[in-house]
Amino acid sequence: MSTDRPLNVLFLCTHNSARSILAEGLLNHLSAARGGRFKAYSAGSSPKTAPNPLALKVLAESGIATEGMRSKSWDDFAAADAPVMDLVITVCDNAAGETCPYWPGQPATAHWGYPDPSAIEGSEEERLRAFRQTLLAMQRRLELLLNLPASALERLALEGSVRELAKQAPANPA
Repeated sequence: MSTDRPLNVLFLCTHNSARSILAEGLLNHLSAARGGRFKAYSAGSSPKTAPNPLALKVLAESGIATEGMRSKSWDDFAAADAPVMDLVITVCDNAAGETCPYWPGQPATAHWGYPDPSAIEGSEEERLRAFRQTLLAMQRRLELLLNLPASALERLALEGSVRELAKQAPANPA
């Protein structure tokens, strides 16, 4: 992995409308505040036409930029002109079980499953609470990722490092 560019991280979820959008926005926000060590992207196998409005609302409430965020196909990131990914993280169980495209550069992979906040039924406030909880759970893991020493981010160690983070920071806030 090159140290002269940020590590590219692709978050995958089937529809690329909620969890992967939250993760992309959050990691880019947190990384920018710490020198830009990571660059996040998101995509899905069957992307929706647009991100879930509640995902965008929760990001905006948290001071995270949402301009230009859109649902994208994971095929966009398997193309020859796509950014080379260093790490691919599935954030939903469906995407983890799907056959992913070939990723140029053979990035490290991990699964960080989170409950789907868009599946919550109820009032808008109850649904927003689910999105906020998911964002908080993601923040715990992403803070750990941001704090990993450079040696843990070397290509061979990266996969083990990020898989271990799934155990250290549970997806469901206690």
